[in-house]
Amino acid sequence: MKVVIFGATGFSGKAILKEALAKDYQVTILVRNTKAVNVQHKNLTIVEGNVLDNREVNKVLQNQDAVIQCLGVNGKGDGKPTTFVSDANKIIMDEMSKSNVKRLIAMSIAGSGNSINFVPWIVKKIALPYFMKWLQVLIDDKNRMEPMIMKTQLDWTIVRCAGILDKPAKGKVNDTLTGKGLKLSITLPDMAKFMVAQLEEKKYIKQTPSISN
Repeated sequence: MKVVIFGATGFSGKAILKEALAKDYQVTILVRNTKAVNVQHKNLTIVEGNVLDNREVNKVLQNQDAVIQCLGVNGKGDGKPTTFVSDANKIIMDEMSKSNVKRLIAMSIAGSGNSINFVPWIVKKIALPYFMKWLQVLIDDKNRMEPMIMKTQLDWTIVRCAGILDKPAKGKVNDTLTGKGLKLSITLPDMAKFMVAQLEEKKYIKQTPSISN
């Protein structure tokens, strides 16, 4: 399978890239600076470019089978409102449609869309508005992104991740559409394994699973 990963040099993206290469997929990544990529692999193609440039996105999508979009704003960002992920994702989807690439796995956040109902009351009413405003900004952008994806004819899956921790894999992921059993965190390798597994998994096509350990 030929896969394009957008966001492959970020915290989550590096783990997703590693997992995709371990599965022996043919992977292409679009990055702003090739020097930021410290991975070499026979199945990896690195293209330097801007994800906000339609032409450059279209170029890397040629003859591909699927896309993993795990773009971010460098961790917590600067706390200011942002439309980067939703703007970039719209371009990616538009160019996927033009290039006849159907499968999209997009990373989102537990707390976006209807999964806000899964978040503990104390987080919704106290932590997010008063102590985690940076996270609310990121959720707001995901809330712009998600409806756009849902309106497309793509075979999409939106994966809403709990807080991602750089810790060893636990080897088990709780994936839910209802919030049942959802915890506050997931390890980086477990998240990456779930995201990459969706390339061939059909269970969650046109669905929005939330994942945690």
